[in-house]
Amino acid sequence: MVTIRVQISQAGHGACSSSPPSSSVLTARPSSETVRRRVPRLSVVLVSCSRMFSHAGGGSLTWCFLVLLLPLLGSALSHKSEGALTVVEDADGGGGGGVGGDEEEDAVEVFQPNEQWQTLKPGQAVPAGSHVRLNLQTGEREVRLGEEQLKYWTQEHREGEKSTAAIDPDELKRAMKKIKEDLRSQDSKPSGFRPLEELKKDMAELDLLVETDVQIMRRLLDQFNSSDTTTEQRLAILQELEYLVHQVDNAQTLCSMGGLSLILGGLNSSDVRLQENAAFVLGSAVASNPVVQVQAVEGGALQTLLTTLATTQPLHVKKKVLFALACLLRHFPYAQHHFLSHGGLQILSELFRADAGGILRTRIVTMLYDMISEKELIFQAGLDAVQDPSHKERQRQYAEVSLQDQLMEKGWCRLVPQLLQSTEHDYREKALRALLAMASVCLDQYRSDSSLLGSLHSLRLQYSELIQSEMILGEESGYFAEMVELIDSLQVKVK
Repeated sequence: MVTIRVQISQAGHGACSSSPPSSSVLTARPSSETVRRRVPRLSVVLVSCSRMFSHAGGGSLTWCFLVLLLPLLGSALSHKSEGALTVVEDADGGGGGGVGGDEEEDAVEVFQPNEQWQTLKPGQAVPAGSHVRLNLQTGEREVRLGEEQLKYWTQEHREGEKSTAAIDPDELKRAMKKIKEDLRSQDSKPSGFRPLEELKKDMAELDLLVETDVQIMRRLLDQFNSSDTTTEQRLAILQELEYLVHQVDNAQTLCSMGGLSLILGGLNSSDVRLQENAAFVLGSAVASNPVVQVQAVEGGALQTLLTTLATTQPLHVKKKVLFALACLLRHFPYAQHHFLSHGGLQILSELFRADAGGILRTRIVTMLYDMISEKELIFQAGLDAVQDPSHKERQRQYAEVSLQDQLMEKGWCRLVPQLLQSTEHDYREKALRALLAMASVCLDQYRSDSSLLGSLHSLRLQYSELIQSEMILGEESGYFAEMVELIDSLQVKVK
């Protein structure tokens, strides 16, 4: 089979170099009559070139084709007939210009070639840059993608073009018009929130009930006090109340409803699960809520918490009770004074000695450190009486709390250093901070405590080595450096 291959360039002429795909396409519409007229002339050329090749070298054949075939091809391409080749703008190109053929441009059917040779039908156009050849035996035109086209015209690209071309412009216009109408209709609607009563009315029609937090708490209290409520249901009610009382207003409302007595009743329950959850609710309710703190102390919550700690209870219950006690005493000197007068330090010291794991010890030491720090801060300069008229009254109340003196009397100067024996860095940090806070009344006992001095020396060496290790690894050593600073500060005070 003898074929002639022509590279279709952007301008629509034959070219030896390929070009990247563009928006122009080439229309090849030769008729069968044109093919029949060209084939005999090409046959003569081939016969002549064959005779020359038999008498000369291989180079003569090449020159023969160049001399005889190129004029013939030029005549064929420039011939104004039904089989003329025409460059037109693709539908995606957006342009309307180009060299026109015998038909209108919008009626041109663009043939999408691939990597294989395919036969072109009359009237079909091909993208610029495609390889087109004429089969001299069959008279059909064949086309495939050019080398540059293979880099860009992938199968996914062609499928994307097909899906894009399948969109009807009129349908797209109608969709855009509908979007604009919907936006205008939304803008015309009145904005703002609907009244709660209106929402309740709509919900009632849907058999739905909208409850406020106050209504929910009232319903929960009634269910808790009901004799038909099981223990599991009471536990679920306490969990819901704990979530609600984190809001200051809800905690105060719960107390006004009588919920405080319900919580204290849970603390006195024989079921340890009810005790644990009731203590959790109480701690969340009194945290940073002075109104509830006062009502809790007046309602006997402090005595109930101390009694619970003094009795034999599981560890998880004591943890929640310590949480509630710490929240009740924080920033409340009146409650701290009653805590000391009711033997609170003695109860905590017994609890400290009985805790071998260190979990309760850390919580107790942290609570004592917070109480000492509060008193020191309230007597430091910085708060103007004009800005805080109750500042002097708070100083008077904190002056009645003799916490540090009682810490020394109850043996806490010897108890807190025991926490340094723990392997947890957090436990050691809490102990060091508490020892520094108690140094004003415990220095003499610190100096005579050989165990404390040995612990400080060994910890100093340990954290110095950790700092050096982190420096070698290029890591930050801020926490260990802070631990060394605490140890150094305590050693300076002791010396």
